[in-house]
Amino acid sequence: MSDDEEPTTGNKPLRLPKKAANVKNKAPAQLQITAEQLLREAKERELELIPLPPKTKITDPDELADFQRRKRKEFEDGIRKNRMQIANWIKYGKWEESIGEIQRSRSVFERALDVDHRSITIWLQYAEMEMRSKQINHARNIFDRAVTILPRAMQFWLKYSYMEEVIENVPGARQIYERWMEWEPDEQAWQTYINFELRYKEIDRARSIYQRFLHVHGTNVVNWIKYARFEEKHGYIGNARAKEHERARVIYKYGLSHLPPERTADIFKHYTVHEKKFGERAGIEDVIVSKRRAQYEKQVADNAYNYDAWFDYLRLLENEECPREEVEDLYERAIANIPPHEEKRYWRRYIYLWITMHFMKNSQREISNGRDREFPLEKCPKEKLFRAYIDLELQLREFDRCRPKFAELETLLGDVERARAIFDIAIQQPALDMPEV
Repeated sequence: MSDDEEPTTGNKPLRLPKKAANVKNKAPAQLQITAEQLLREAKERELELIPLPPKTKITDPDELADFQRRKRKEFEDGIRKNRMQIANWIKYGKWEESIGEIQRSRSVFERALDVDHRSITIWLQYAEMEMRSKQINHARNIFDRAVTILPRAMQFWLKYSYMEEVIENVPGARQIYERWMEWEPDEQAWQTYINFELRYKEIDRARSIYQRFLHVHGTNVVNWIKYARFEEKHGYIGNARAKEHERARVIYKYGLSHLPPERTADIFKHYTVHEKKFGERAGIEDVIVSKRRAQYEKQVADNAYNYDAWFDYLRLLENEECPREEVEDLYERAIANIPPHEEKRYWRRYIYLWITMHFMKNSQREISNGRDREFPLEKCPKEKLFRAYIDLELQLREFDRCRPKFAELETLLGDVERARAIFDIAIQQPALDMPEV
């Protein structure tokens, strides 16, 4: 029978039900799920609830003794498995404490110290157990042993002194701090001792501790500042200051001369306050002048062609009678800034600088030096400038010098005949100054 022919029973074809025609694949799956996997998933999803242990009620001393025996056996087994696990010892000791067996608890902590006598946690838990039991002398003995073995452990000293302070044994706490300071601990320990004395208003003791503190940690400038603040806070201003007013003044001036102008505002402020308190009138004026000079320096640095600022600066130095060399240097700096444009409005204030410098030379009896300067007549030959120069020479009774300049003025104005007449008068003089003619 071929594959295309339907099955038959006798002469009739065999008809199968519809479900039999769609048979599923009954081959084994590639990923098999095991019973172990099902149990693990149930455990992870907590599908199986674990019942709580039954509550037990102890009714007689025998049951209590049996319970304590079993509990101690559990702790001993845990310690036997890992005797270096400090947490097991502490749990064991606290459990003995909770049932009132203080002596057994002490025995557990002593055994723990035999295992690791440098464990800070064991010492602290041991001492706290004694304090909870109100066994103060036992706690003192434990702290004494602890600070003898580990004197650099700050926790022991702090707990020890705090315990004495709680029971209002202030002299005992002070004695503990003194023992601690003999080891010259870090800065925080000294500060704790100072705060302890301040809590009881012992200012003199705190001052003495500060002085000892600075002998040990005096290299840190912050500690000196704290000491000064302490003296200032408690009204001992004389102790807070070294009264080195002159040195302070020198430091202020050094800062003003070496720091950039934008960082000297606060220095000027404190310098002024210092001079008002400890300086004389001349010192206060010197501070004000220094502040104004800094302002003018900033202005001329921002704009070198701000001749008004130069004038104010020069006037300040002249009024304060500064050294002549300093004033002359400032004039040189000012006239070095030649106007960048040829317009009259730019040159007006610049010319006034030259005239002012010339009068300054005159007032200082340096007429020849002022005359020898390259006065800007050639740069800016204006009538007003010539007349100002001629008036100056007339005031000085230098008539021979007036005539050539007067002739130059007439030439500049275009009056050749008047200039020629002036020259004629000049050459008729018995003594001539040849370079001027």
